[in-house]
Amino acid sequence: MIRIAVCDNETDARAYLSELVRKQYAECEITEYYSGEEYLAGEGGFDLVFLEMKLQTPGDGMKLAVEIRNRECEKQPLIVFVTAYEKYVYDAFDVGAFQYLLKPVNERRFALVLKRAIEQILSGMRRPKQSLVIQYAGASKAICLDNIYYAESQGHKVILHLKDEKLEYYAKIGALEKELCGQFFRIHKGYLVNLAFVDGYSKTAVTLTNGEKLLISRYKYTEFVKEYLAYVENGNRTD
Repeated sequence: MIRIAVCDNETDARAYLSELVRKQYAECEITEYYSGEEYLAGEGGFDLVFLEMKLQTPGDGMKLAVEIRNRECEKQPLIVFVTAYEKYVYDAFDVGAFQYLLKPVNERRFALVLKRAIEQILSGMRRPKQSLVIQYAGASKAICLDNIYYAESQGHKVILHLKDEKLEYYAKIGALEKELCGQFFRIHKGYLVNLAFVDGYSKTAVTLTNGEKLLISRYKYTEFVKEYLAYVENGNRTD
């Protein structure tokens, strides 16, 4: 069951968006919120959030989106901004928004956006994770997990260290850690390492196959060794 939140301070607008969702996709659970405070006081765990950019005052929707992205321990939803103010549209991508809709909402465009969002959500639910989908430069970008050496936390962003480049995007490493569990291990508050590229380790550092050495927390060492050896025994290591 896909969980969807509709956040808008106008009752009629919330009802309309909820109705459009049910017309296009019945197998979902919809929860309506009139403010950011009400959303943050709820249980969370949504797959998709339709978020009015204004809410109570201009910018409230963006503030809520930032709060959502800052919640490391919570599943990160796709965010679709809904706004009557076109000047706010480009701000949406600063928080990794999936898409935006201008009011009055066109039913046909809404259906297309919802269809794409549902497909992405279901794809992540059904298939073993082989790639990471991020919002980068205003578009969705799929990155093969076997191309990622490690992820580095830097403020409100994550830097992906790939084989041929680095990509920086808006995310929290705690949420990424949960999403990539199994093949990746968080050796330090600032580093999430792909176990497939671990070449060696000591009690102070992990050496990757590309020669880089990353600091390992002494509190993580024992658990890391256990996870890494289990990973190797399962025949997953990349040589």
